[in-house]
Amino acid sequence: MPETTLMLSEEVREALDARRPVVALESTIIAHGLPRPRNLAVAEELESLVRGVGAVPATIAVLDGRAHVGLDKNELERIATDPAVRKFGHRDLAPALATGASGATTVSATAFLAARAGIRVFATGGLGGVHREWTVTQDESADLRLLARTGITVVCAGVKSILDVAATLQRLETLGVGVLGYGTGHFPGFYLSSSGLPVDWTVRTPEEVADVMRAKDALGGPETALVVAQPVPEDEQLDPALHDRVLAEALDECRERGIGGQAVTPFLLDFLMKRTDGASLEANLAAVRGNVRLAARIAAAL
Repeated sequence: MPETTLMLSEEVREALDARRPVVALESTIIAHGLPRPRNLAVAEELESLVRGVGAVPATIAVLDGRAHVGLDKNELERIATDPAVRKFGHRDLAPALATGASGATTVSATAFLAARAGIRVFATGGLGGVHREWTVTQDESADLRLLARTGITVVCAGVKSILDVAATLQRLETLGVGVLGYGTGHFPGFYLSSSGLPVDWTVRTPEEVADVMRAKDALGGPETALVVAQPVPEDEQLDPALHDRVLAEALDECRERGIGGQAVTPFLLDFLMKRTDGASLEANLAAVRGNVRLAARIAAAL
């Protein structure tokens, strides 16, 4: 990728050159995941949380055909307020750069650009994965294949609970993507502290995660991601009974309306937010905050 295409902010470049900890942050949650003006306040809060642990935040987005790794105040505000900002996955990057387009980056695009910039740790809310009724739709998030060939550590609260979590874990195993439960023996459930599914490996400190990363580096082999799955605290999770009831209603309505493809995830997430009176959004944000703090501690330990 040409130097003129990948634009590192001065702060991020200096931190990487000095081998100081840097944490990548996605921008889709800012542009498309939160109502205005709260989205800008949350974006600034997440960057502040990273700095509070002694690391440098690198929020990633594409602006006017250039991939920015680290945004200044005006760029962050543009992502949060410009209604023309699109949503870019990894596959959208080349046409976006070629045509001068602007967009917020999803997990796949953020992980790709962060790794290209030399950033080792990325914090997000929940990953994409295998959709329910996969045997009929063959619908699977681009996040999975991108993580299967990108050597970055992703701190998350599991995969979005609207997905087929068991199938997603099987897919991650097939693709060779390592999964660590942070302080838990069960894979987190995004809005919920637990999906009820076990993880093979549990770590309890940022230093232990850093040790796994170093061992992975020493082994060599395929460039694959490492997923560090941290549950949202139980006292901040969405009520499990409410979650299950509203999700069932959302899936029924999705089928009745014939909604498919890329429209499924935003429809289901929006349905959950409205029918839980915003409680699902608060659980999501609680998870993101915790993941951002943990990612910064891992980057510092590394």
